[in-house]
Amino acid sequence: MAQMNMKEAIRDAMRVELSRDPNVVIFGEDVGNVGGVFRVTEGLQKEFGEERVFDTPLAESAIGGMAVGLGIQGFRPIAEIQFVGFIFEALDQIVVQAARMRYRSGGRYNSPIVFRTPFGGGVKAAELHTDALEGFITQTPGIKVVVPSNPYDAKGLMIASIRDNDPVFFMEHLNLYHAFRAEVPEGEYTVELGKANVVREGTDVTIIAYGMMVHTATKAADELEKNGIKAEIIDLRTIAPIDIDTVLASVKKTNRAIVVQEAQKSAGVAAEVIAQINEKAILHLEAPVLRVTPPDTVYPFAQIEDTWLPTPARIVEAVNKVMNF
Repeated sequence: MAQMNMKEAIRDAMRVELSRDPNVVIFGEDVGNVGGVFRVTEGLQKEFGEERVFDTPLAESAIGGMAVGLGIQGFRPIAEIQFVGFIFEALDQIVVQAARMRYRSGGRYNSPIVFRTPFGGGVKAAELHTDALEGFITQTPGIKVVVPSNPYDAKGLMIASIRDNDPVFFMEHLNLYHAFRAEVPEGEYTVELGKANVVREGTDVTIIAYGMMVHTATKAADELEKNGIKAEIIDLRTIAPIDIDTVLASVKKTNRAIVVQEAQKSAGVAAEVIAQINEKAILHLEAPVLRVTPPDTVYPFAQIEDTWLPTPARIVEAVNKVMNF
């Protein structure tokens, strides 16, 4: 086992797959010699050469289009969109072309592409650099959406994503790149896509989260336990598809749930999870399922983003509401 932060774990996953499969290529803005704006791909061009790891012009639509073209020719592209707010220029390539390729071609072609992008608040970044925009992608059939919360999962999910024969939108939270180090196996292993993880056992309430919000929920659970409330925490890991079976098993045990997301409240992953709980387990609920999210406003300027984002205190408040319903 090696000690890695999440950035190093993602890089190690790409190194494993570049070594294993000659059809894996990495490209994007400054991913080559510089190693990306956050140095996630640092050293990979030197190790594997400019034909396998290379820079592109500052044109997200071209990055997405090249990924689609390479994918249908048998390559396995890893295309970096430098910040999540830049995906709008590439949405046609991601959700119209890549996601529909298998359907449109009757199974003749597929798009084994990983679209990597950093996102996430709490880092005081500029506008459009931190928004949680996963809702744009999760509504699209044909593409998986992955949001790891720790180094072990990040490496295993990245390897699984590269090997998947359909496109994967892989979101990397900026606040988790260097947040902590953990044991990560050397060499290759995978974490199954579409499978959630129970990261903390509990009996009184289920807290469902993904990405950075898993850690925010864990802090809340520590506070709740001081008052005798044992919260079970589920890390979705993959938000398209959602592992609703793991969620339902927990809800049927605790009979109460809240969902935490970093994206704005309306029409997001939390709303979908709640809808499925209501459809499939409403008779097991002792209280309505609540959401802890930011408000439905534009992502605020850096000076007030800590107030805008979900906090452990807000999660504790929501839990107390469902416990006292």
